[in-house]
Amino acid sequence: MNLFGEALAWLADQSNWSGPGSIPLRTLQHLGVTALALAIAAAFALPAGVLIGHTRRGAGLVGGLTGAARALPTLGLLTLFGLALGIGLSAPLLALIVLAIPSLLAGAYAGVQAVDASVPAAAKAIGFTPAQVILRVELPLSLPVMLGGVRAATLQVVSTATLAAYTADLGLGRYLFAGLKSRDYAQMLGGALLVVAVTLLLELLLAACQRSATARFARPGGGARASRSPRPRFAPSRTGAPDAARSRSARLLTTDREEP
Repeated sequence: MNLFGEALAWLADQSNWSGPGSIPLRTLQHLGVTALALAIAAAFALPAGVLIGHTRRGAGLVGGLTGAARALPTLGLLTLFGLALGIGLSAPLLALIVLAIPSLLAGAYAGVQAVDASVPAAAKAIGFTPAQVILRVELPLSLPVMLGGVRAATLQVVSTATLAAYTADLGLGRYLFAGLKSRDYAQMLGGALLVVAVTLLLELLLAACQRSATARFARPGGGARASRSPRPRFAPSRTGAPDAARSRSARLLTTDREEP
């Protein structure tokens, strides 16, 4: 039997699907570490990216920080944090947070910065506060690009979370390190296939979410609440085609102003 067949046999072994080190438990641990790292990174990166995109200041800083952070070797960071923090989850979690921040920060900044400047200007002209401009205008319009950053960060973190088993006995990476130590290459390949499967499932889910957000917010006919009020009409442009950007922004602003 070749190595691939042995890996499939290992995956089909019922003993690997129950007990303290079972595949379902390791998968949940892997997803838990990924979600925790993304949540902590998003708490810092998304507000910073939105603020920088809103003010149109600090673009060079964002580019420099994201480029420098992406150049850092994750395994080197994990080794450094492991020496400083010791055995446990803290070291890999901190390394994954550093890995996730660049994509989240760049996605939030690029999404808000790409919003047509006339749209928030129109919102301010009708009395929106800066917070309302961000929450009701810029965030909905920038959501597809922001989800692209979340998607990229998620794929990077979930595929790199296998390194969490380097200092902590958890996650799907444990199968790789245990198989390497015992020369059980079927277990190593089986663990790698599980990581690939989880990554592909998350990619499909996030891609569907991004397509849905694009259809809802980024197209001329989209809008978070456009169906709740009559569609405003605009005079055609010189070419005879309606101004899609003005129509989209007006629907967002008009419906927000009409709410009690």
